[in-house]
Amino acid sequence: MRAVVAVLLGSFALTACDGGGDPVQQALRETAAANHSAVVRETASVPAAAPGMTRHGVSAGDRAFMASEAAMHAGMAAASGDTVDEAYVAKMIEHHRGALAMADVALARSQDAEIRRMAQAVRNRQTGEIAEMQAWKPTPAN
Repeated sequence: MRAVVAVLLGSFALTACDGGGDPVQQALRETAAANHSAVVRETASVPAAAPGMTRHGVSAGDRAFMASEAAMHAGMAAASGDTVDEAYVAKMIEHHRGALAMADVALARSQDAEIRRMAQAVRNRQTGEIAEMQAWKPTPAN
């Protein structure tokens, strides 16, 4: 807390001297940027550990889904639209494609009949929902 106050006060003094806008707002922006940078650096240095980690590394179950998860996240990040509606549809299509890829992994590798049944049901539903979203057209503005 003291560090944040010191940064705020230091930023306040610098901004107040050069007359650049509201010094409190500027200090808050600078502190937020510094905090964000610190979190990004710290997150990058932490091993992708926690969930799914065993004492021998990432579990075999989690490894099976890594590629499909990465592809889904990349697809969702790249999907866009000019409106919230268009962006929602584009991102949800990618999200559902990720569900299909995960279901495919389960269908290919699971030995459990119930898991295979659920994965096939997910495939069936998600395929239909993707088709529904792809067919959606924006309503013309009145």
